[in-house]
Amino acid sequence: MSAVRSRIEALLAAHPVVLFMKGTREAPRCGFSAAAVERLDDVLEDYLGVDVLADEAIRQGIKDYGNWPTIPQLYVNGELVGGSDIIQGLYDSGELHRLFGRPEPDRTPPDLAISDRAVEAIREAMTDAGEARLFLAIDGRFQPQFQFREAGAGDIVVDANGLEVRFDAASARRAHGARIDWVETAHGSGLSIQLPMAPKGVRDLDVHALQQRLAAGDITVIDVRPAADRAVAPFAGAEVLDADSHARLAALDKDTPIAFLCHHGNSSRQAAEHFREHGFRDLYNVTGGIDAWSRAIDPSIPRY
Repeated sequence: MSAVRSRIEALLAAHPVVLFMKGTREAPRCGFSAAAVERLDDVLEDYLGVDVLADEAIRQGIKDYGNWPTIPQLYVNGELVGGSDIIQGLYDSGELHRLFGRPEPDRTPPDLAISDRAVEAIREAMTDAGEARLFLAIDGRFQPQFQFREAGAGDIVVDANGLEVRFDAASARRAHGARIDWVETAHGSGLSIQLPMAPKGVRDLDVHALQQRLAAGDITVIDVRPAADRAVAPFAGAEVLDADSHARLAALDKDTPIAFLCHHGNSSRQAAEHFREHGFRDLYNVTGGIDAWSRAIDPSIPRY
């Protein structure tokens, strides 16, 4: 037995649910992995995410192990379930929820309003769609996108102003109250999709403002850097975001003010967006990260 296969089998034996993915649960690095994480996080608090981009041997080894050519891959109790499309299908049908003993997803059709002009424009775009159906997909960051694809048994169907629009279960939940119109602006014309269910976006917070918020005691800082970086330049009092703390931090009150910190402010923004997908409403990204804090606030913290 190869060393890589032994490592994979050890992971599967130690963890009942394992998602081999690109990136981490906190910061997926491809759309398919992000979609898989989004649906699993809605059903489970505790599962292992394995970043194949950090381990080339595992990246190729898991494809060979299950004879499955793409990433992500979900394993439950040592058995391959499938990739992103299969996870979404299981989520929409409720089978994923039943597998883990959770209540099935809300399948209430969303209240949706589409103007006459928007309907006209969409029908024009559907001229060459053939048998494909119209879907409105809304991802975890509340980014909407119309798609043409094959109908599925788990679709949630809405008739809005004479136009049939289909949703997956997660998108339907985010689409409640949506208003779709055709707008003319100085930059051109196009569809406008307003989503009242969308939480506030992640806001920037400079290090001076962070210092004031910390002095007032009204904000929680989450440090998303790797352990080696935190050891070189620690940020006192910060929570650490890793596989062990993810479930606890994700269970915080959704109105908790949270500032995310990394080296320069890039990976922290991804982590903040991940928490936004979980419904948090008061999120900040520390611009410039620990490097800016060292330069402007506390020069005793080493720069690296």
